[in-house]
Amino acid sequence: MTNPAATQSITIKNLESAFAGESMAHIKYRYFAKLAREMGDEETAKIFEETASQEVMHAFGHLDLLYPKAEMTSAKALQIAIEGETYEYTEMYPQFRHLAIEEGNTAAVAEYDEQIEESKVHASQFKAVLEKAAKRFAALAKVEERHANHYQHALDELLARG
Repeated sequence: MTNPAATQSITIKNLESAFAGESMAHIKYRYFAKLAREMGDEETAKIFEETASQEVMHAFGHLDLLYPKAEMTSAKALQIAIEGETYEYTEMYPQFRHLAIEEGNTAAVAEYDEQIEESKVHASQFKAVLEKAAKRFAALAKVEERHANHYQHALDELLARG
């Protein structure tokens, strides 16, 4: 999830950590709300959900600084997503899985196996979208080139007529 242009910046690293913390709090509070609701405590569930929504806004604020809108494109976002998902299935989850095996935590091993497969699917889906967009752009570029050539030809004829 790093911004390659600023990987050495302590501020960027802190923003990434803050983003991770806010994101984790969001999911944790959504989970706590689910549990509270299952226990019949609707009031507590609503408090957790309201706070979780605020945590999302905090995380978005950090992302606005990590990935400024003016510097982002759909292709760049897809590439970042592909890199993240690929990291998950090639490095992160396999390392976690190895340690879970050493500790004998079969439930965690099963969870990591599932996440490895899902991360592969996600990366593949993002790649397919990126490739489709590239093909559309290439086709559009050819159309635009034909238009430009057509206009140039018409201009050349007009100028030749004097």
